[in-house]
Amino acid sequence: MYEEFCMDVKEISLKLDKNEVKAGEIVRGKIHISFKGRFDTIVINSQIEDSSDIFTFIEIDEKKTNYQYARISILKSELKNSDIEFTVTTNHIPINLSVNAKFRVSLIQEHKEIASDIAYLSILKKVDHKSCNKSL
Repeated sequence: MYEEFCMDVKEISLKLDKNEVKAGEIVRGKIHISFKGRFDTIVINSQIEDSSDIFTFIEIDEKKTNYQYARISILKSELKNSDIEFTVTTNHIPINLSVNAKFRVSLIQEHKEIASDIAYLSILKKVDHKSCNKSL
């Protein structure tokens, strides 16, 4: 899953538990902060390629929420420790077989980004195998 973080010197790391998801499925993410300097806020951005659809944040650090925006900010004072877990979902249905989505997490100090990381996944179109024409 996302339990193993890279052993490099990243100041902030973002991992998702899936590389692919279909509309309505849940995606879990984990952020690890190793930055030792000052920062005010962590910002999580999500973007679905060629779409204005969004991911809905449904849980952050075991707190239920229904945050229906592409960007969420978490104040440093709200953090329990150096790890943040979140759960999101989307109802986006790709026009083609799949579409790319991106999550970006940033550390912000006095309105300036000081560190970031990016994770990608694909949103797959649900295929109804019953309606596929299998005649030769």
